[in-house]
Amino acid sequence: METTGDIIVMTSFALGIVSIVFILARYNYLIKKAMVERGLTEGLAAAKTRYIDIGCIILGLGVGMIISSFFTELDLEEGTMELIVWGIILIFGGLGVVGAHFLRKRTEK
Repeated sequence: METTGDIIVMTSFALGIVSIVFILARYNYLIKKAMVERGLTEGLAAAKTRYIDIGCIILGLGVGMIISSFFTELDLEEGTMELIVWGIILIFGGLGVVGAHFLRKRTEK
Protein backbone atom coordinates (compact mmCIF):
# COMPACT_ATOMS: atom_id res chain seq x y z
CA MET A 1 0.00 0.00 0.00
CA GLU A 2 1.51 3.21 -1.11
CA THR A 3 -0.60 5.95 0.40
CA THR A 4 -2.61 6.60 3.49
CA GLY A 5 -5.73 6.66 1.34
CA ASP A 6 -5.16 3.03 0.37
CA ILE A 7 -4.83 2.06 4.03
CA ILE A 8 -8.03 3.90 4.92
CA VAL A 9 -9.95 2.28 2.06
CA MET A 10 -8.76 -1.24 2.91
CA THR A 11 -9.43 -0.74 6.64
CA SER A 12 -12.93 0.58 6.01
CA PHE A 13 -13.60 -2.31 3.59
CA ALA A 14 -12.47 -4.87 6.19
CA LEU A 15 -14.50 -3.16 8.92
CA GLY A 16 -17.55 -3.14 6.64
CA ILE A 17 -17.26 -6.88 6.04
CA VAL A 18 -16.81 -7.57 9.75
CA SER A 19 -19.82 -5.38 10.55
CA ILE A 20 -22.03 -7.18 8.04
CA VAL A 21 -21.01 -10.60 9.37
CA PHE A 22 -21.64 -9.44 12.95
CA ILE A 23 -25.08 -8.05 12.11
CA LEU A 24 -26.10 -11.24 10.29
CA ALA A 25 -24.83 -13.47 13.09
CA ARG A 26 -26.59 -11.38 15.74
CA TYR A 27 -29.85 -11.38 13.75
CA ASN A 28 -29.67 -15.15 13.28
CA TYR A 29 -29.02 -15.59 17.02
CA LEU A 30 -31.98 -13.41 17.98
CA ILE A 31 -34.30 -15.29 15.62
CA LYS A 32 -33.25 -18.66 17.01
CA LYS A 33 -33.59 -17.38 20.56
CA ALA A 34 -37.13 -16.16 19.86
CA MET A 35 -38.02 -19.49 18.26
CA VAL A 36 -36.81 -21.42 21.29
CA GLU A 37 -38.75 -19.16 23.64
CA ARG A 38 -41.94 -19.77 21.65
CA GLY A 39 -41.34 -23.49 21.28
CA LEU A 40 -40.84 -23.39 17.53
CA THR A 41 -37.56 -25.26 17.39
CA GLU A 42 -36.45 -27.11 14.29
CA GLY A 43 -37.69 -30.64 13.94
CA LEU A 44 -35.48 -33.69 13.80
CA ALA A 45 -35.83 -33.95 10.00
CA ALA A 46 -34.61 -30.37 9.56
CA ALA A 47 -31.58 -31.05 11.73
CA LYS A 48 -30.67 -34.10 9.62
CA THR A 49 -30.85 -32.24 6.32
CA ARG A 50 -29.35 -28.93 7.41
CA TYR A 51 -26.28 -29.05 5.21
CA ILE A 52 -27.62 -31.14 2.35
CA ASP A 53 -28.02 -28.13 0.05
CA ILE A 54 -24.48 -26.90 0.52
CA GLY A 55 -23.05 -30.39 0.18
CA CYS A 56 -24.89 -31.12 -3.06
CA ILE A 57 -23.94 -27.77 -4.57
CA ILE A 58 -20.27 -28.23 -3.69
CA LEU A 59 -20.36 -31.78 -5.01
CA GLY A 60 -21.96 -30.59 -8.26
CA LEU A 61 -19.41 -27.80 -8.67
CA GLY A 62 -16.57 -30.25 -8.01
CA VAL A 63 -17.83 -32.70 -10.62
CA GLY A 64 -18.26 -29.82 -13.05
CA MET A 65 -14.69 -28.70 -12.46
CA ILE A 66 -13.38 -32.23 -13.01
CA ILE A 67 -15.31 -32.63 -16.25
CA SER A 68 -14.37 -29.15 -17.46
CA SER A 69 -10.69 -29.93 -16.91
CA PHE A 70 -10.93 -32.44 -19.76
CA PHE A 71 -11.99 -29.64 -22.10
CA THR A 72 -8.88 -27.60 -21.28
CA GLU A 73 -6.80 -30.27 -23.01
CA LEU A 74 -8.63 -29.79 -26.32
CA ASP A 75 -7.24 -27.46 -28.95
CA LEU A 76 -9.94 -24.77 -28.80
CA GLU A 77 -9.84 -21.01 -28.94
CA GLU A 78 -9.42 -19.39 -25.55
CA GLY A 79 -12.84 -17.67 -25.54
CA THR A 80 -14.63 -20.83 -26.56
CA MET A 81 -12.79 -22.94 -24.00
CA GLU A 82 -13.58 -20.51 -21.17
CA LEU A 83 -17.24 -20.45 -22.16
CA ILE A 84 -17.43 -24.25 -22.20
CA VAL A 85 -15.58 -24.58 -18.87
CA TRP A 86 -17.74 -22.04 -17.01
CA GLY A 87 -20.89 -23.39 -18.64
CA ILE A 88 -20.16 -26.93 -17.48
CA ILE A 89 -19.33 -25.77 -13.95
CA LEU A 90 -22.57 -23.80 -13.72
CA ILE A 91 -24.64 -26.62 -15.20
CA PHE A 92 -23.32 -29.13 -12.68
CA GLY A 93 -23.81 -26.59 -9.87
CA GLY A 94 -27.43 -26.29 -10.96
CA LEU A 95 -27.75 -30.07 -11.06
CA GLY A 96 -26.43 -30.09 -7.49
CA VAL A 97 -29.24 -27.72 -6.47
CA VAL A 98 -31.82 -29.92 -8.18
CA GLY A 99 -30.35 -33.01 -6.52
CA ALA A 100 -30.48 -31.32 -3.13
CA HIS A 101 -34.13 -30.45 -3.71
CA PHE A 102 -35.04 -34.06 -4.47
CA LEU A 103 -33.00 -35.40 -1.54
CA ARG A 104 -34.68 -32.97 0.83
CA LYS A 105 -38.15 -33.96 -0.45
CA ARG A 106 -37.29 -37.64 -0.04
CA THR A 107 -36.13 -37.19 3.56
CA GLU A 108 -39.15 -35.08 4.52
CA LYS A 109 -41.59 -37.88 3.67
